[in-house]
Amino acid sequence: MLKIYLARHGQNVDNVNGVLNGHRDKPLTKKGIEQAHEVANKIKGNNLHFDFIYTSPLKRASKTAEIISDTINGSKPVEMIELIERDFGVMTGEKQSRIEELCAPDIIKAELITYFLNPKGAETFPDLVKRADELLLKVKNKHKDGNILLVTHGDFGKMIYAAYYNLHWKEVLELFHFGNSELLLLSPNSQAGEAHVFKILQHNH
Repeated sequence: MLKIYLARHGQNVDNVNGVLNGHRDKPLTKKGIEQAHEVANKIKGNNLHFDFIYTSPLKRASKTAEIISDTINGSKPVEMIELIERDFGVMTGEKQSRIEELCAPDIIKAELITYFLNPKGAETFPDLVKRADELLLKVKNKHKDGNILLVTHGDFGKMIYAAYYNLHWKEVLELFHFGNSELLLLSPNSQAGEAHVFKILQHNH
């Protein structure tokens, strides 16, 4: 049986400054490095092992993957471009606080995050679900069983979850918060809604 674990990167510079990062490539903060070590130590403490670790090429994800791999003496993370965060289009680099001002009424207000739907140049959530379907097919074709770790990002990580469980993207945006350095499990034996393996104390959303 193939179990796919999803980790989100630790806090990075844009996160702490309330900036929409998308494909921007800022490094982890000191707190982000601590969060990555926290989830890595929880993985080790629960005797979880990964046969392969794949990571988004962006620094915030690849550094998180590296910390996890080093902590558990795991395989060297392999970059996979398909794991990159959503392209935020014209919203890249804008303040999170301006989402409603710039994008309403095409927004969804979840408990902790306001999501913009289709600003100019941005990938839409249906775009992300399609990319997630292609990613999951690639992973499942390559790995028939074992434990695989994918280190990715907030928006795209949720759409991987949506694609795996065949849930509508709108439902998933409101279903749970996928915080920095949190770990989800996607498995035939893990029901949708029971995905969190670890939650991490959050210092930003």
